[in-house]
Parts: sequence; C-alpha cells; structure tokens
Amino acid sequence: MEEGPYKYIRDGNGKASRVIRIGTRKSQLARIQTDSVADRLKELYPDIHLEIVAMSTTGDKILDTALSKIGEKSLFTKELENALERNEVDLVVHSLKDLPTTLPPGFTIGAVLKRENPHDAVVLHPQNVGKTLDSLPENSVIGTSSLRRAAQLKKRFPHLKFNDIRGNLNTRLKKLDEKDDFAAIILAAAGLRRMGWENRISQILGPEDCMYAVGQGALAVEVRARDVDILEMVSVLHDPDTVLRCIAERAFLRHLEGGCSVPVAVHTQVKDSQLYLTGAVYSLDGSDSLKETMQTSITANDKSSEEVDERVQRVGVTASKVPGEAQDRAERLGVDLANLLLSKGAKEILTVARQLNDAR
Repeated sequence: MEEGPYKYIRDGNGKASRVIRIGTRKSQLARIQTDSVADRLKELYPDIHLEIVAMSTTGDKILDTALSKIGEKSLFTKELENALERNEVDLVVHSLKDLPTTLPPGFTIGAVLKRENPHDAVVLHPQNVGKTLDSLPENSVIGTSSLRRAAQLKKRFPHLKFNDIRGNLNTRLKKLDEKDDFAAIILAAAGLRRMGWENRISQILGPEDCMYAVGQGALAVEVRARDVDILEMVSVLHDPDTVLRCIAERAFLRHLEGGCSVPVAVHTQVKDSQLYLTGAVYSLDGSDSLKETMQTSITANDKSSEEVDERVQRVGVTASKVPGEAQDRAERLGVDLANLLLSKGAKEILTVARQLNDAR
C-alpha cells in the first residue's frame, strides 16, 4: 500500500510498517557496500522493511572517456539523487569520495560510516607478482584514471608511465589480467577489501608515496534533509572520528575549489584528541606541488555538549550525534589549510592543471 510519498506493508495482524527503499549503483562493489549498510540498519532496527533499488549512473555508462575529462562532479550520484528527489528511494549509499563537496539543495549526508583503509593499493599483472612499483622495469605502464594518483606517482616513480584505465573494479582487473597493456593498476584498497580481493593487493601506498582522495574509504548515506525520521534513523551509523576527518577533508577541497579534474590529495588522522590534516595540490606531471600539515584540538568543552542543531550541515554532512564544536573546528581546519596553500600559490598550480587537462 502507498500512503503519500511513502510505501507501507501490513503484516498478518494488520500492523503497517514503512518500507525503507535504499538506492544504489548497480556495480558489484556498490551492491556490497549498500548491503553492508542495510545489514547494519536491520541489526539496529529489526522491525523495518528494507528494499534495495539498483540503477545505472552516467559514470557507469560512459566508459570510454577519462573521468577527469567528463568534468561532471556528480557523475556517479546524479541519477540516484533524482530518485531521492522523486521519493522513489528514501536513502542512497555512496562512496563518500564520489559525492561533491556541495550537495544539491534539499539533500544531506545523514551518515558517514567508519572508514575502511583509505590508502591506494598496487595490483600487479600476474607476471609481475613479487615486484613493487620501485622494482618494475623502466617504462612499465601503470593504469589509473585518477589525476591525483598519476601526479603523485609520476614524481615519485619517474621510471614508470601512466595511462588511463576505466571501468568498475571487475572490468579493470580483467583488463589488467587478460591483456598485456598494463604492468600494474592502482586502485583504492577499500574497494578491494570490500570485494574480498585483498589477496590481489601487492603493495599499499603510504602517504609518502601517494596521499588519498577526499573521503576515500568512507561510505556515506545521503537522505532528504527534510526527512527528519530517516535522518534520525541513519544518524546512529556515524563514526565520530571518520566524520571529523571527512568534514576537514571536504572543507579543504571545497575551499580550494578542487574537483575530479584537478590533482588534490589529503591525509588525516585523529590522535590524542588532535585532528591532523595534511593537504596537497599538484601539477599534472607532479613536478610542481604544495603540501602542508595543520592540526586542531577536537575535545569538546563540557559546555558544548548541548544538542547539535539538526539543521546545520557542514560541507554537506549532518551529524547530530557528534559535538558541534568539534565539527566546527574540523571544518575550520580544512578552510585554514586551504588558505595556507592558496597563499603559497595553489590557485596557479590548480588553474594550470585544469587548463592542461581540458586541452588533453
């Protein structure tokens, strides 16, 4: 039965319960990620009925063009958000790194789940097993569709070449294994781990080799901002440390105005009540770069433990269970670090990178 925009089902005793519809991309990884969120919700709320609605997005359909060339920030999210807007689904599960730092009006990130390993991983062609990026032969071709990865790795491993590779995880691994076009490919460790393909990881790239993308490794649940009950329901999924790290990262990226088409990378950690944020910008070939680290305290004063205003979004995130003062500090940290890099010439590096990428 339908009532207004919501869908209900009745049990044998005539008791109605609302069906919560979860939108997701169709790829295997997206389904695994969405199922993991659905399982958590079922554990927490045994009485709810969940329905998973899978759909294709622009990013899933355009497979012959580098992501950085399409220039559309919401490549993997637009169709899902349209369904959310039309009340066809009640929440959507995304990889946080796919979500633009500014969401369309009326939407918010209602939950950021505990982050999986955010680093990048090297997956070698079967014939190179046992090697590392350092020990691969001169001019070996590495596949990555990320300007951020290519810029950092070109500088760090000048003996290697970098070419675009597109497609979902399954497609990219197939391209690696079945042809001889690539000696290795670079993928997010989080995706490989969630797929159960950890055994394919030959090397995890630490921050000295390759810093990660904003939000990488974290899952986000996007909801309609006006849906207070759904917002309340998913808010228990928030992982406080991940929320603060990702607010800082997203604030940094938003203030720099970086997106898919420019190489921006971050590294964050929470240690002894301090949040550390390292951020960097790169030219396309990695020869020009700026990198700085800043920190802030995220212990909340006792007086700040009053309820967080549910309506306040910080870089698209609504986290009512995390102290507001800590969130404000995390956001300010991101903005301050971006301003520091901008004062040292980040704008010029990013402008040139964007122009060169557009001209390619």
